[in-house]
Amino acid sequence: MDREVVKMDCATARIPELDFEIPAFTQKGVLTTVEGIIDRAIMGLEQDQPVRRATDREVAAKIDEFIGKLRQLKEVRSSFTFVLDDPSGNSFVENPRAPLRDDALVVSRYRRTPQQAAMLGLEGEDSDEHPAESAEDLRNEVLQFNTNCPECNAPANTNMKLVQIPHFKEVIIMATNCDSCGHRTNEVKSGGAIEAQGTRITLRITDPSDMTRDVLKSETCSVEIPELEFELGMGALGGKFTTLEGLLKDIRELVERNPFTLGDSSTPRQTGKLQEFLGKLQQVIEGKTKAHFIMDDPAGNSYLQNVYAPEDDPELKVERYERTFEQNEDLGLNDMKTEGYESEGASGR
Repeated sequence: MDREVVKMDCATARIPELDFEIPAFTQKGVLTTVEGIIDRAIMGLEQDQPVRRATDREVAAKIDEFIGKLRQLKEVRSSFTFVLDDPSGNSFVENPRAPLRDDALVVSRYRRTPQQAAMLGLEGEDSDEHPAESAEDLRNEVLQFNTNCPECNAPANTNMKLVQIPHFKEVIIMATNCDSCGHRTNEVKSGGAIEAQGTRITLRITDPSDMTRDVLKSETCSVEIPELEFELGMGALGGKFTTLEGLLKDIRELVERNPFTLGDSSTPRQTGKLQEFLGKLQQVIEGKTKAHFIMDDPAGNSYLQNVYAPEDDPELKVERYERTFEQNEDLGLNDMKTEGYESEGASGR
């Protein structure tokens, strides 16, 4: 259920055991997990249930029954098959055993039918009439370029994709998988400019389902959990597009790897405090402890999913603020001039 999934907007997702299907082009492209796909389906079905219960109780009861079956799948009470069919070839399901073979995962390549090519707008892809690809075609592709693994320096490939986050903006996701040592890295860059104002996002974690919210943490974003007296400065962990649970687990791993709490540098007092903090953080991850999760990004390029969108989320607060001189200095904006070049050039001449 934790396998990463890249589902393009042209991909069809199916669960044959429930005769369940998410048709192509009914959702935007998304980077999530198998559990996330099921969660989105449940949220979509539950969205209009109050109206259905008032207008058609029979249909509402059948949908409630089906939602119950989806929840059972989330708990893996029985095995099931998850099928992702993408005629563009750009969708992906993680192999957690990579570079070894995964017996539970089957990847099949096939030639597109004329109907699928027409659906993708590729009728003339083999003709000479349209030699140049449009910018929109490139947005629907995963670009790949050669690089070297940062761990073993073996030749590897980095995949890059432009992704539109719903109710936010475009971001660039870059992922590198090394077939030699199995090392994986992923990095997210904002696809737009620095916003005119900074953004402070506060989420009150009240339920384990909050852990499935999508999170975009830019390189300029700091993270704070007041209840744990914990603060993560900007630049730490780099840019990430993951879930709240994934980000908190990355924070836990970062704290565990702190060299001042390991080996000869550690003391019993430090080790005890570390273990106490990790225990509290694990309680938050498991949804057993309520806490506030705060993201402060002076560049305004971070995002936390509003599960009630486009309506307001009662547990989510997004504040815009004017940056201080020091924050502008950190972002390199005080010495950056983008206006008046034309008039200055004319007067100079």
